[in-house]
Amino acid sequence: MEIALFEPEIPPNTGNIIRLSVCTGSTLHIVGTPSFSLEDSMLRRAGLDYWQLSRLTSHDSLEAFIQFLQNRDDQPRDEVRRRFVLTTRFARISYADFSFRSDHILLFGKETSGLPDSVRHTFSDLEKNWLRIPVHGDCRSLNLANSVSVILFEALRQQGFPGLNLAPPADT
Repeated sequence: MEIALFEPEIPPNTGNIIRLSVCTGSTLHIVGTPSFSLEDSMLRRAGLDYWQLSRLTSHDSLEAFIQFLQNRDDQPRDEVRRRFVLTTRFARISYADFSFRSDHILLFGKETSGLPDSVRHTFSDLEKNWLRIPVHGDCRSLNLANSVSVILFEALRQQGFPGLNLAPPADT
């Protein structure tokens, strides 16, 4: 699984997601310009010592990210685009009703405003890949790190938790 954060705004959220990506064997991408430095102490503190183990790449824009994936995976643009799963409150499909594949790229928006119109427009022909997390009517969304955790673990559950330790640690 791959996680992509579009222009994240809160360093501790991104730090928590770095730790989550390491613990799940997921690759993490930062797309666009975050509103903080990747050297931020809050980011590093939330990521703990997992920072050095992370598979984190940054991309200047969504277009640059798509081009990176095309080149890395030797796939045409349309194939790459179909792998994206957007999380947005504008989606009609619950994440719990979606069939995840191991090659999906889970794209999450900014903490304060979600995915902008321009990003949703890029994938407007793929609304079957737009997901939402059901929340109470008085709430717009969950915390970003929580949202990534909820959706990523459902996707991994559907795949049988590949590469993850399912058994408890042995007594020592």
